[in-house]
Amino acid sequence: MTTPTSPGPGGVRLADLAQVIRSKNAGPTQLTIDIFLNDAQAYAQASQSPAMSCAAVARRYGMDPAQVQRHLIPGIHAIKFVLPRQVVAGSPGDGDVYGAQQHVPMLEVRL
Repeated sequence: MTTPTSPGPGGVRLADLAQVIRSKNAGPTQLTIDIFLNDAQAYAQASQSPAMSCAAVARRYGMDPAQVQRHLIPGIHAIKFVLPRQVVAGSPGDGDVYGAQQHVPMLEVRL
């Protein structure tokens, strides 16, 4: 698979560099966002981008940067973010009990 290296207007879309962008619960109070990049070059580009910092992800999800954890996993070209769920899974007002739709704000991230 080829990796786009020349950014278009606003930069390369993260979704164009990733094989998988997904979210899921990590218990009832936390959410993980897993990003598996296409190759080492895409991983390097994404992991070094300011758009993939804890502060940038926190802004995207409307929370304090101190609440966001970032884990770099170079051996599998992956980046994982852990953040608190806004509503405890399964409680009244929870519109996504499995946390499976929470990755959507990451789909249009530009690096």
